[in-house]
Amino acid sequence: MALPLGVVRAGALMLPLAQMPAELARGIVGVAFDVDDTLTRHGRLERAAYDALWKLHDAGVRLIAVTGRPLGFAEVYARQWPVDAAVGENGAGWIRWEGDVRRAGFAADLGALDRQRELLDRVATRVAAEIPGLPLAADSWLRRCDRAWDVGESYVASADERARFVAICTEEGAKVTTSSVHTHAVPGEWDKATGIALALRDALGTTLETERWVFVGDSGNDAAAFARFDRTSVGVANLRVDELTYRPAYLASKSHGEGFAEVAALLLGARS
Repeated sequence: MALPLGVVRAGALMLPLAQMPAELARGIVGVAFDVDDTLTRHGRLERAAYDALWKLHDAGVRLIAVTGRPLGFAEVYARQWPVDAAVGENGAGWIRWEGDVRRAGFAADLGALDRQRELLDRVATRVAAEIPGLPLAADSWLRRCDRAWDVGESYVASADERARFVAICTEEGAKVTTSSVHTHAVPGEWDKATGIALALRDALGTTLETERWVFVGDSGNDAAAFARFDRTSVGVANLRVDELTYRPAYLASKSHGEGFAEVAALLLGARS
């Protein structure tokens, strides 16, 4: 039986997605979602997820893609997918297309970005010297605000390599966040939760009402959004619980893109 609307809890016990109260699901106006291993499987966008995006879009649900991938990837998502905006580099910036007009915004101003690049260069120099086997992410050349290394996409990093990476970033003054494929040196005060709020404010001209939006994700760099959307966050079934500092409120029964499609079906079913 679904819990009453006022007693849904997150952070410790994840409820099955099917237990999301109908009145909560019915009031959802937007979905923000991670991409890698939430919409994709082995790097490929799953058909069920893409179909689900179009169904949500056609029903009038607002959509924001939120990825740790470069802003260059967010550019493509915003241009070619049925989304209202795309947030890249774990909240560092957003991109929105309005017809043929492109708009973009950043969490940091350009002067801060220049200083942050110097920090990232120091981290990269030390990583190359102290963890020589750890490769940069293949998409690094498309990044503008952070730096990412491959820990699970084409290379499996050891626990010692991961620990040393965290130590280097901490010593140099950078934060660390890790997805299912990459670990990131983050030089500024942003994350996926702040990135979503920034995109809503500056791209869509509205404020974030977390009880009217759902966030869907799968890994450690989604934890800040799971916490911000504490009553409406959902993990797909391949959720990496051991990497989380905060768990989602609900867990889908299916993994990857099929899990995202399961979320879409529940929301659309509640509307009808």
